[in-house]
Amino acid sequence: MLDAPVGQVSAPIVAPKKALCFSAVPRISAFYGIMITMYWEVGGRHQTPHFHARYGEHEASIAIDPLAVLAGDLPPKALGLVFEWASLHRPELRANWQRVQRHESLVPIPPLA
Repeated sequence: MLDAPVGQVSAPIVAPKKALCFSAVPRISAFYGIMITMYWEVGGRHQTPHFHARYGEHEASIAIDPLAVLAGDLPPKALGLVFEWASLHRPELRANWQRVQRHESLVPIPPLA
């Protein structure tokens, strides 16, 4: 660690909790190899209600209302599955977004069957 006398270790620097995203990204659903997450982003690029979808090395931020890709990309088939799932679970996504804003635990959402 920096600024520690030789032979001693200084304490790690810890940022205030509200300055960080959740350290463990809350997974709210998963299906067909697609992982759906939602988390608090202080100063994040997307202040509109959204969630994140990851498929392999691809990741996208998806707005809830209306369903739209805010950033990133997914293969077309994966994106279609994500949109289908999200259209079936909009009320649950909105409710989880409200929980995120209050820093509360999220509720899992059933996968696409």
